[in-house]
Amino acid sequence: MAFRGPKVWLWRWRRNPLKRRADAVEAWVVLGAWALTVLAGVLAGWAAAGSVEHGLARERVEWRPLEARLTEPAPGEAARQNGSAGTDQVWAKVAWTGPDGSAHTGQVRVAAGSPAGTTVTVWTDRQGRLVTKPATPAQARLRASLVGSLAGVGMAAFPFVGGRLLCGRLERRRVEQWDADWARFDALWGRPTG
Repeated sequence: MAFRGPKVWLWRWRRNPLKRRADAVEAWVVLGAWALTVLAGVLAGWAAAGSVEHGLARERVEWRPLEARLTEPAPGEAARQNGSAGTDQVWAKVAWTGPDGSAHTGQVRVAAGSPAGTTVTVWTDRQGRLVTKPATPAQARLRASLVGSLAGVGMAAFPFVGGRLLCGRLERRRVEQWDADWARFDALWGRPTG
């Protein structure tokens, strides 16, 4: 294990008679890798978060709630009056009229045992197709920040790993150069140093 002295700020760029060209190259590789890591992470995270937030905002504008009616009784038992079984949700067939006046049918989750003709609120897109309820602005910000963070970390990993691999290769090359220099030194002294 190599001895490491006290940390010196910007030691990679200081003048040193023992510093080789490979040391200077490694210093620039490390600086470039860190700069690219930060830049790629921030830009990818910002772009992904903006895209997600814009898409969710568009959904809030375009998707509309409509009244639909159950076309048949929902399976299961109806909720008891005391509310103990009122949380059961089942899939049931509903019908609604789209924004353009066309008739649509589909399946949504409703309370178990709901009778036919029960009114439920469904969310539809511009074509009248069923969609989920759009995210609130707070939910959209949370989703956008999570997706942006994941995208930023994922994109930042590429230059970081690339820089680490390149530094590892430079380190192996430097060790090979040291071995070659010690071998020449051994030849001058006429005896092995290692």
